[in-house]
Amino acid sequence: MSYERLFEPGMIGNFELKNRIVMPAMGCSLAESTGEAGARMIKYYADRARGGAGLIITEITRVDDETGVGTPNQLSVTNTHMIAQLSRLAEAVHAYDTKIFVQLHHPGNQTPSRLIGGKQPVSASDVTCKVIGEQPRALTTEEVEAMVRKFVTGAVIAQKAGIDGVEIHAAHGYLVSQFLSPHTNKRTDKYGGSFEGRMRFVTEIIMGIKAYCGPKFPISVRMNGSDYLPDGITQEDGIAQAKYLEALGISCINVSCGTYDSGATIIEPSYFAEGWKIDLAAQIRKAVKIPVIAVCNVKHPAFAEKMLEDGAVDFVGIARGHLADPDWGKKAKAGKDILIRKCLGCMECFRILNDGLPLGCTLNPVLGREFEYGDEKLVKNGAGRTVAVIGGGPAGMEAALTLAKRGFNTILIEQEDKLGGTANLAAIPPNKGMITEFVETMQAQLAEAGVDVRLGVKADAAVVRATGAEAVFLAAGGKPVMPAIPGIENAVTAEEILGRVAPPEGQNIVIIGGGVTGLETAEYLAAKNKVAVVEMLDKVGGNLYPSVVMHLAQEILKSGGSILKGKRLTAVEDGAVTIADTKTGAESSIPADLVVLAMGVRPDRPDLEALREEYGDKLILVGDSCKPGQIYDALHSGHDKAFVY
Repeated sequence: MSYERLFEPGMIGNFELKNRIVMPAMGCSLAESTGEAGARMIKYYADRARGGAGLIITEITRVDDETGVGTPNQLSVTNTHMIAQLSRLAEAVHAYDTKIFVQLHHPGNQTPSRLIGGKQPVSASDVTCKVIGEQPRALTTEEVEAMVRKFVTGAVIAQKAGIDGVEIHAAHGYLVSQFLSPHTNKRTDKYGGSFEGRMRFVTEIIMGIKAYCGPKFPISVRMNGSDYLPDGITQEDGIAQAKYLEALGISCINVSCGTYDSGATIIEPSYFAEGWKIDLAAQIRKAVKIPVIAVCNVKHPAFAEKMLEDGAVDFVGIARGHLADPDWGKKAKAGKDILIRKCLGCMECFRILNDGLPLGCTLNPVLGREFEYGDEKLVKNGAGRTVAVIGGGPAGMEAALTLAKRGFNTILIEQEDKLGGTANLAAIPPNKGMITEFVETMQAQLAEAGVDVRLGVKADAAVVRATGAEAVFLAAGGKPVMPAIPGIENAVTAEEILGRVAPPEGQNIVIIGGGVTGLETAEYLAAKNKVAVVEMLDKVGGNLYPSVVMHLAQEILKSGGSILKGKRLTAVEDGAVTIADTKTGAESSIPADLVVLAMGVRPDRPDLEALREEYGDKLILVGDSCKPGQIYDALHSGHDKAFVY
């Protein structure tokens, strides 16, 4: 498909972008501990430039070392020592005719004190962010004036490094947004009170940048179209602020929404529809004449094209799409949409970042590790030698793809009549359809790479031997855990339920296990049954991101279901299950027409001894066959072991 509008050049300020694709700012924690742009960060952004982005906006970039730390390894523009490496970043991006902005940022009350040496967070007023839970102190008038100078200094440093422009982060409830929003600005000095007073902080930053960097140096403002808080910025406020900012002479507006306190509206999990907030940007674009960039949970090039055709935006922000696939733009331009790994909305990237680690992605095992694992680092020594991969789930597909890139004659053997493994079942619960698209993309990538895929073949040692393979990657997945308790033979597994043509209806269903599979299966069944989730731990959801867990729990409870924590299954009986409290041991009974086990899996290793006897250390276990996990773990395992073989 041809995307004429998406790949049409466009102007921001006094320079031309090669297309309408913007990679907006996303925290990546790939900077050096000094705050400099080191080799890993440079490679990360260069790959996205090579992949087709017209404009890249860096991650949140620190302007204040004392109270403004956003992540442990955050890009910084606090002093001139940063210029040298920042200039190398600019050069790496410019090599692909891509422009780059630095996003100037201060988290305000949305930074925990542990990131700023135990100091009290600061804000426009002493309003606490409920998510962080630490009361900030209000900056004095003199401190606000000093903070303006820090933002301006950051812009000057960026300009001296050859960066094309800057973006002021005035969205998402961070410090500048805290001055703009009546929810957090209760000040009575010149930086509060009236609309003009609340706009004064960002106004002085903009005018300061213009004074020191010149009137033609591009300035973008990322702003909220709505806070989604009862006393916050409304859509009408957002439009008024956009018109005010335009009058100050900025180059473009980047529309987003939400704060930490409004939860999932900043970064949407899978249950948000593509384009759900497009009206925020569309109404602002109607009100201003300068270009409007907007993020809108975009997954597909066709949707991005429609946003442009409909006049909702001038430039489309492709955020997590660039994490899942750095070549998003290049593949879209070539009309190879099927080859784009499209963001699942699983929130794993944000969970990893919040744990203090560099960025990671479920679908892209190279993300954050481009410097070590980029395709140009592959040792292409396969020379046509044959390697067999047993199992066509995520781990097997990724291993086969990586081996093929290295030049091996790769044979992928799958006993079912289609690829995907349990990912096909994971796509069945509500809002999980993007997993189906992922499987389709993997199939297309395998075909393009020339992998010999053999479906409907049970790969025992004799079958593998007949391929002439020098090594075998065993990716047969896992088998559901079946506890040895009375009556367990009367239970079914979550995999069995999800694999049925139609779900049961009108039954009391008890689901044992409150991890990812248990909660998603419960949501799937709760629409037409009464479900109860039983979990041994004191929390459900495992490592799922909190907003995802909250949504799943709310859907289960809203449908009349229940979630019982700190309980373990002791018996399956006729029409009931017996559970015991993990602390007291007290037993109770729950009605159960159907018992569904979602207690995880153990490695499945068919014909292991025969394969090991024949292949020795060239039998390589990947995915659940090695260690059970989620799709993230499977893809990383398959990629890494094939990378180093």
